[in-house]
Amino acid sequence: MAQLTHFDEQGASRMVDVGNKEITDRIAVAHAKVIMKPETFQLIMDKKVQKGDVLEVSRVAGIMAAKQTFALIPMCHPLNITSVKIDYTNNSVSEIAIFSEVRVTGKTGVEMEAITAATICAITIYDMCKSVDKGMVISDIHLIKKSGGKSGTFVFGKDT
Repeated sequence: MAQLTHFDEQGASRMVDVGNKEITDRIAVAHAKVIMKPETFQLIMDKKVQKGDVLEVSRVAGIMAAKQTFALIPMCHPLNITSVKIDYTNNSVSEIAIFSEVRVTGKTGVEMEAITAATICAITIYDMCKSVDKGMVISDIHLIKKSGGKSGTFVFGKDT
């Protein structure tokens, strides 16, 4: 069985020492979705939400969140992220699908940064639209794939 790396032999919490790890290109892609009333979806698509362009504000929030992940999750390393992309595809009349891709050239991966970016995008959509639809549901938050580093490539559905 794999050993959890954020605890030492005595069970004390620790930040993993990545000092001797190899520098590699690392990429992580994560997903989240927001389910809403069709009317709310249409307001977003038509850019008629009073607080502004929901998808662009959400995109900026996701990018900012990826860069601040180390400040939110105690054992994450501060990273010199090289790229964050937020994409909204596979939408339906009542669902916005969020995909975040984070890249770094470094000694540790960016899975948490990608998951944080997708999650904060979803939360921002909720915040901007809650005045018209408090029943929105944020769901399906997960890592889609990651590459680089000692553990190699992971693809959701294939490796789960």
